Amino acid sequence: MIKAIIFDMDGVLVDSEPIHVEIEKRQFSLNQISISDEEHHKYMGTASDVMWKEIAERQILLLPVEELIEQNRTESIRLFSELDEIPVMPGLFDLLEKLKVKNYPMAVASSSFPEIIDLILVKTYLKKYFQVVVSSQEAGKSKPEPDVFLLAAKKLGVSPENCLVIEDSANGIAAAHAAGMSCVAYQGPGADPKNQKEADAIVRNYVQLGMML
Repeated sequence: MIKAIIFDMDGVLVDSEPIHVEIEKRQFSLNQISISDEEHHKYMGTASDVMWKEIAERQILLLPVEELIEQNRTESIRLFSELDEIPVMPGLFDLLEKLKVKNYPMAVASSSFPEIIDLILVKTYLKKYFQVVVSSQEAGKSKPEPDVFLLAAKKLGVSPENCLVIEDSANGIAAAHAAGMSCVAYQGPGADPKNQKEADAIVRNYVQLGMML
């Protein structure tokens, strides 16, 4: 029985993936790093520190990994702070209002930097809907490890098997299942259907998801 719902943020609550991709591509160029789009895409849903540590295992970098992570964090904060608007996914507010009326406890569990999560949730007026907000940094490990979802469930006071995760990436879906949770894939603008086949169900809009709950 579903008693709580945990949302990923980027690509699920907000259409922010293209912004993150652009930031990372600029960073690759600035630091003279050659990364194919295919390789870049496989990091979708993982934390910045995980991405840079994996790149460092295969490439010679001009800067230490810690500096590259901080470079990414600083640029992300700057760019998201300057945006006049961060696009919220269509139908999301209606869905969240419906879930609120039904008294579902809700959480955000994201691989983004904690400052970016808070900045986006405040700027989009989404923060009021979530009792719990958890980052991979707080949890200690990034998706596809289950830690961020397990911590969110613990903070919500709900057993993992009673949590439903809404995700868009293969890494996020794997993390949800590793946590023992059901997972619905949201097929948003930047999602690749091929990477969502392991989800328990797929929805193309939030009206569909609302009908399931």
